[in-house]
Amino acid sequence: MTEARPDPRRVTISDPQVMRALAHPARMAIMEHLSTVEGGATATECAEIAGLSPSATSYHLRELAKYGLIEEAPSRGDARERVWQAFSPSYYIESGPDADAEARAAEAALVEAHMARDSQRVRDWIKRALEEPREWYEAAWFSDTMLLLTAEELGVLNNAIQELINPYRRRMRPDPPEGARSVAVQYRALPID
Repeated sequence: MTEARPDPRRVTISDPQVMRALAHPARMAIMEHLSTVEGGATATECAEIAGLSPSATSYHLRELAKYGLIEEAPSRGDARERVWQAFSPSYYIESGPDADAEARAAEAALVEAHMARDSQRVRDWIKRALEEPREWYEAAWFSDTMLLLTAEELGVLNNAIQELINPYRRRMRPDPPEGARSVAVQYRALPID
């Protein structure tokens, strides 16, 4: 059995400029890729993920580097290729309860961008679900469950779910079993009244 790698640097982002820099679909795709790929990636490799040209992707990479979200990775031996890696594999976005209007607006824009991406992933799955192998079709799960909890119980539930998810994070599984695929898990637990 392979032991999970430790989760190195976790970064909390509260700066409105950094949040706005991240609130772009291509940059979110690049960040997600760089946070999970071992050894970094070039602009050409990131371009495939972001659906852009390598030159447009280079611009986005430079912007992400400008805000300290990514950094140059060790060279692969070809000095002409610039390899990038995420500064941290894990980011928390939080403007904080005392944030000003600018920070709250930037956080809202970033949350909206993430929700749009997550919704698109769901729509993409629905379009192709019947073409998927039966085991993947049956393993996929959508749930909208109403719970009645105290704030303390919600905290306990959130921690328990994180403990269940952690061993399966892409960056924590250097040798996943054969047949493993990337799976997007979207979890939200929010009071509604």
